[in-house]
Amino acid sequence: MRPSLCHVPFLLLLLLHVAIARPFFPLPSKTSNEEKKPIQTFRPYNIAHRGSNGEIPEETSAAYLRAIEEGADFIETDILASKDGALICFHDVTLDDTTDISVHKEFANRRRTYEVEWANVTGWFVVDFTLEELKTLKVKQRYPFRDQQYNGKFSIITFEEFISIALDASRTVGIYPEIKDPVFINKHVKWADGKKFEDKFVDTLLKYGYRGQYMSENWLKQPLFIQSFAPSSLVHVSKLTDSPKIFLIDDITVRTQDTNQSYSEITSDDYLAYISNYVVGLGPWKDTIVPVAKNYMLEPTDLVARAHAHNLQVHPYTYRNENQFLHFNFHQDPYAEYDFWINTVGVDGLFTDFAGSVHQYQELKTPHPKDATASSLLLKIAQMIAAYEGR
Repeated sequence: MRPSLCHVPFLLLLLLHVAIARPFFPLPSKTSNEEKKPIQTFRPYNIAHRGSNGEIPEETSAAYLRAIEEGADFIETDILASKDGALICFHDVTLDDTTDISVHKEFANRRRTYEVEWANVTGWFVVDFTLEELKTLKVKQRYPFRDQQYNGKFSIITFEEFISIALDASRTVGIYPEIKDPVFINKHVKWADGKKFEDKFVDTLLKYGYRGQYMSENWLKQPLFIQSFAPSSLVHVSKLTDSPKIFLIDDITVRTQDTNQSYSEITSDDYLAYISNYVVGLGPWKDTIVPVAKNYMLEPTDLVARAHAHNLQVHPYTYRNENQFLHFNFHQDPYAEYDFWINTVGVDGLFTDFAGSVHQYQELKTPHPKDATASSLLLKIAQMIAAYEGR
């Protein structure tokens, strides 16, 4: 039994990774039978969006390890497929924005223009590269105002390597993978056995023991939410696994990528009643739940209340600490944003780029029972200081 790498301090792991220049997790763990601290289910879920990508480049082993270290309940990822059918963790169907593809002269002639979600897109596409070729690329931070020091230090990881990171954690950590752009992937990638992208996705989960309905014994051991913006994919996947699924919802101007339905159609009561046969929750963009004008939040819609009436959870995206993303209502305080969404809107989980901040907020406001005394004292001290400074 090899020791879990999640027991090693993060900075040491980072140095080891840079020194050996290979993945932390070459194969998924098979030592997951040990007793671990269970996932918390008594408060909204802290979902690390593409890992702790506010600090480390997204979808990398380091970003996921950091999110686990910071207290995330789930690590979230986007799954795409390479030219040779390997499932990888990567958000965009193009490699342009978050890798060093542009400096690889050997790939200069690979730029293409394809239709993606009803629009023509030009760039270097994941589906035009083998896994071996993708592994030669290095990942970089998406946003220029975030820390750039880790650019070029990490490679693209596979779905299996991602699973290994979760299974090797010293406590129970859930995974939250997205079936990303399935219409596009199924058009450009073909598997020899005739299976679809969604089939390969579920096969990987089943291979490593991810099965069981929400809150079942097996789910609690290996927590999982399957997410997608494509309702037809969720319906298909429901025939293959009983694991819980989340229907993602885009901006009010965006139609579904597979069924070409409008926002108003997919958020109607009739549609919520229909999709509740296949999913346990919704993952809407937060600005569709509470509309925004001139960076000020308006009155919340009734989407959360109506979803709850259909017994659906609501996990909005994406919560980010930087002032560029915080609405003026919160006075540059991300804790105020968490508090509003959890206690006023009543959501059941939050996709966040800063899992550590959400965890610290939750431990102050709704700590684990054994930590209640210490955390309550810290909260009282913080409130006393705030009251004093406000005089």
